[in-house]
Amino acid sequence: MAKIKVIHRKLGKHMAYGLAHQETNTVEIDSTLPPKKKLEIMIHEPLHIICPEMSEEQVTKIGKQLGKFLWENNYREVKQK
Repeated sequence: MAKIKVIHRKLGKHMAYGLAHQETNTVEIDSTLPPKKKLEIMIHEPLHIICPEMSEEQVTKIGKQLGKFLWENNYREVKQK
């Protein structure tokens, strides 16, 4: 599988936290999300590309569960140069 490209931008006009584009292997993440929600969406959107057969409900459930697990185990984004 090709690398999934991530684009961070405001998605308010789309009324979405994130968007997945399977045809271009790209996900867009709303740049205004708070850290915990961003983690959840960073799991959720690639799942649409990796497992296209999964329903939105399944993707949402897994994204929330994994996001909660990682957050409770002190995963935090660290900006690197």
